Amino acid sequence: MPPTTPAATATTPSAPAVPGFRQHRVPVADGVSLNVAVGGSGSPVVLLHGFPQTHLMWRHVAADLAAEHTVICPDLRGYGASDKPAETGADTYAKRTMAADIVTLARELGHERFALAGHDRGALVAVRAGLDHPDAVTHLAALDVLPTLDMWDVLHGTTAAVGFHLFLMAQPPGLPEQLIGAAPDAFFGHFLDLWTRDPAAIPADVRAAYLAACRAAVPSIVADYRASAGIDVEHDRADRDAGVRLRMPVTVLQQDWGAALGYDATALWSAWAPDLHHRTVSCGHFMAEEAPAEVAAALRDLLTRTPDTGMQYGTGE
Repeated sequence: MPPTTPAATATTPSAPAVPGFRQHRVPVADGVSLNVAVGGSGSPVVLLHGFPQTHLMWRHVAADLAAEHTVICPDLRGYGASDKPAETGADTYAKRTMAADIVTLARELGHERFALAGHDRGALVAVRAGLDHPDAVTHLAALDVLPTLDMWDVLHGTTAAVGFHLFLMAQPPGLPEQLIGAAPDAFFGHFLDLWTRDPAAIPADVRAAYLAACRAAVPSIVADYRASAGIDVEHDRADRDAGVRLRMPVTVLQQDWGAALGYDATALWSAWAPDLHHRTVSCGHFMAEEAPAEVAAALRDLLTRTPDTGMQYGTGE
């Protein structure tokens, strides 16, 4: 159970839900509150969902880890039942802004330091949190992504068609929202189908919950992706030029995208994370649902590691 604070108010969970977890709304910024499921007790672990999903994607892993940890599963800004502020500028859905949301969320729940794992979009938020807030993030896991700057660098030629949605949602406001909003279930459902090797991993009620959540969040989801083609690249490039790297132990689980797109994933991640454990998995993209025991085991292993104080890291500003 999380500590009772004035900022965290319990809400009535709707089915489906993470078993045994309580839901709250927690203010994290002016006019922005996050919906968050919290369960278990012990050292805190924050789990960030990906696209096109909500915190519900962590239901199996979260319930497993809650036996030993306080597990915090928010809907990201712009997703699920969290607030979806209008895109008033590049910063609204910058990963720097979304990462600050998560650090504030943990603090409001009583945790100044925490382990952080993210999948897909949530992994990009997690990486930015690790770079910007190294004193808050003790351990970091990223599932099935590359850092934003590297992601754009490896997409070229006809193989880049696999990431068509990245280019679509990178366009200026208007057209992508209109196109996706005309057939949201077809658009978001395409990825739920294409990226899943075991369809049973996302049962009908969970799929319906994902589609309903995305249907109600088209502008904010597009804004999140648009930021990754603009301001997020600027922030990554500035950190790379300054030699800023992740100071904490890092675990990365990925499908073998490097073989298909022609890059060395371990080498790309090592440039950002000197204390890296990188592993290729055999399941589909939605690994927390397709292989929850494997993911939970990898996170437990990550949490046993201590930072290597002999390594050199950039400090940034």
